[in-house]
Amino acid sequence: MLERLRASGDKDGRSKASRSAPSRPAKQQKPAGDGFWHQPALLNLCADVLIIAASAALAWTAVIALQRLPFYPLREVQVMGELSQVQRNQIELAARTVVQGNFFTVNIDAARNAFEKLPWVRRAEVRRQWPDRIELRIEEHVPVARWRGVDGEPRLVNTYGEVFSGSVDLPLPMFSGPEGTSSEVLARYKEFESALAKINLHPKVVALSAREAWQVRLDNGLLLDLGRDQAKLPLATRVARFTEYYPNAIKRSQVQIVAVDMRYPNGFTLRPARNG
Repeated sequence: MLERLRASGDKDGRSKASRSAPSRPAKQQKPAGDGFWHQPALLNLCADVLIIAASAALAWTAVIALQRLPFYPLREVQVMGELSQVQRNQIELAARTVVQGNFFTVNIDAARNAFEKLPWVRRAEVRRQWPDRIELRIEEHVPVARWRGVDGEPRLVNTYGEVFSGSVDLPLPMFSGPEGTSSEVLARYKEFESALAKINLHPKVVALSAREAWQVRLDNGLLLDLGRDQAKLPLATRVARFTEYYPNAIKRSQVQIVAVDMRYPNGFTLRPARNG
């Protein structure tokens, strides 16, 4: 009996021990996958990008289709005003290249830029004219002088002091100077022309050196060396002194004078021609 009780006690003890032992937490099961298709934020971003790209492609396709529609076609490019330098065939070639689409879709800015690249065109104005016409107004360059640049390319100066490419068979004065000084040279030319007209002389060449010194070649061949413009001795004062003394002291000289140096504050020097 005692043995049976002990055995029973051991069994009960083991049962109690097993019941009182703490249970281990179950292992969490990993998700089936954590790749691209299991990232909602990335999926939404890709979807947005695809929607935007598809919308842009659809809009572009619609624009192309609209340009090809036969509605409101452009039938004429009308040039307003008279042109003396720009050729009609140049305008027609530029028009065929850039005037595309219909009345509403034609790119006005592109057309204007294309016309302004034509030789002798300073500015172009392009407008739509209902119902099927483009109106074109062109402002041509008006040359006032030739420009002698460092590259040797024959160019011209217009009435705004702008340098442009071109050639013309006209007796124009010659300007020269560093790049970007053409408007300043034109302004000085007008001052010299006004002052020298009092003694019936005219500037044929106006040159500005890299050191900002001025020289003027007159229509009688005489060279004026004016030097740099200074606050104490402006160019206008030197030119006025020359016009004052030219009729008696220079024009009536017994020797042939080829140059006059006006850089002195209170006088000038004469350079005679070399004999032989």
